[in-house]
Amino acid sequence: MTRTDPVTQQARFTIGEVVKHRLLDFRGVIFDVDPVFANSDEWYEAIPEQIRPAKDQPFYHLLAENAESSYVAYVSQQNLVPDDEGEEVDHPAINGLFDGFDGARYKLRPQHRH
Repeated sequence: MTRTDPVTQQARFTIGEVVKHRLLDFRGVIFDVDPVFANSDEWYEAIPEQIRPAKDQPFYHLLAENAESSYVAYVSQQNLVPDDEGEEVDHPAINGLFDGFDGARYKLRPQHRH
């Protein structure tokens, strides 16, 4: 039997986990996971080719922050590492999705669980 669908990797991170970008200076809390790339071709093509991630891996939606602002980021698994500093993420949407921070992860509010 021949597979025609992309072979997907197992997600290394979970919803509520705090992570940081491997190359860029930002961190965030995961609020959704796509098993493979699920954004626009325009978004993907805007990434410089030499650092463009593979599409056949999990991609994470983050409530992100850097020194200047907070925003929503979409990041490939290969570009994320755990953030072990134990500090909260400063993002205005966190309280709408999560029920507090235990020093390691955020607890998803019951109404947002699938």
